[in-house]
Amino acid sequence: MQRERLGSRLGFILLSAGCAIGIGNVWKFPYMAGQNGGGAFVLIYLFFLIVMGVPVMTMEFAMGRASRRSPVRLYQQLEKPGSKWHIHGYIAMIGNYVLMMFYTTVAGWMIRYFVDTARGEFEGAGAKEVAARFGEMLSQPVPMVIYMGIVVCGGFAICSIGLQKGLERITKYMMVALILLIIVLAVNSILLKGGAEGLKFYLLPDFGKVAEIGVGKVIVAAMNQSFFTLSLGIGAMAIFGSYINNKKALMGESINVAVLDTFVALMSGLIIFPACYAYGVEATSGPSLIFITLPNIFNHLSYGRFWGSLFFIFLTFAAFSTVLAVFENIIACTRDLFSWSRQKASIVNCILIFVLSLPCALGFNVLSRVQPMGKGTGILDLEDFIVSNLLLPLGSLIFVLFCVSRYGWGWDKFMEEANKGEGAKVKSWMRGYVTFVIPVMILVIFVLGLI
Repeated sequence: MQRERLGSRLGFILLSAGCAIGIGNVWKFPYMAGQNGGGAFVLIYLFFLIVMGVPVMTMEFAMGRASRRSPVRLYQQLEKPGSKWHIHGYIAMIGNYVLMMFYTTVAGWMIRYFVDTARGEFEGAGAKEVAARFGEMLSQPVPMVIYMGIVVCGGFAICSIGLQKGLERITKYMMVALILLIIVLAVNSILLKGGAEGLKFYLLPDFGKVAEIGVGKVIVAAMNQSFFTLSLGIGAMAIFGSYINNKKALMGESINVAVLDTFVALMSGLIIFPACYAYGVEATSGPSLIFITLPNIFNHLSYGRFWGSLFFIFLTFAAFSTVLAVFENIIACTRDLFSWSRQKASIVNCILIFVLSLPCALGFNVLSRVQPMGKGTGILDLEDFIVSNLLLPLGSLIFVLFCVSRYGWGWDKFMEEANKGEGAKVKSWMRGYVTFVIPVMILVIFVLGLI
């Protein structure tokens, strides 16, 4: 089977960044920053993104490019005969399915909120009514399944067209629109009367706040966020490595993706925090920040319906860019396993993902009695825990050990692949750091995630 290639370097960077840029950037990052001291959290997050996220991403890209295979088959190309590393390839493939089992539902929420905001559903609604609207949305099984279905069918329809004509072309337009939207929204928010205090909270580090919250707690939160924002550990980045040529060194490309991913996360904060302070809304209000707090803010803004619609279309693009990237990974895995055509893999997986996503979509209503992790939890919580707390950190640890161990691919082969082409390169002195320090950091994230 002829290996497809991306049409341009820009396509590779935007696709990889699109996979990384998602709900974690525009939903989780602002509320995590709000709950963990603002500016100081942002600084610590950036530090861990550089020292941990970029090296692990470089390894995923290198394994993908060297093998020219999807995650489910890349180990067979690189491991020594008789090794068992390839077992992780199947686990990584399963991880992509589990991620989409809940991510498609949350992406559906974004579309629903865009539609409702554009129709003026929130206009004139008080704070309690807006809060009630979120609960009301979750309680309706049919609309929840319909919006999830739109995400699943739309995503696989685009991927079925082809790598360059479908996925690459659509993602380019979507990412450019996303970046323009976020700049316009941020400028509008920064200019709000009373927004300066929000900027101060967000951009000026106050280590006194960190001491109040707990230094350890803030550092762990920043490590977690820097790690999960890049979607590392389930081969979501390796697949795009398999589609590119040898003209550029991979450490430099990882830095480009991390910069774009961080830009979107930081700009999301510039939209949210000035608006919160301008309207006296609690910036530390947690996960409800986007679905309950922000519609209240848009109600008070001039042309609030317009700005609210723009914001939720921006969120939709952010979520959908990840959906497309992971769908491509799933299609590539099934094609490598069964030698299917792209169209057949798209159709089969479209049906499969839709069925697998039903428990999450119905977990807030028909299946609300199912509380797998204790009272008040739902199916989404369990699926998120499996991916975020188990598969991502352990998968990343396996990628790192495979690249540094003489029983795996080995440091020399990894470095040779990563350094092909122009740009920032992996240095020999990094070996000790990558071999001993990064695995410890990942294990800390894993253990604390379990606790």
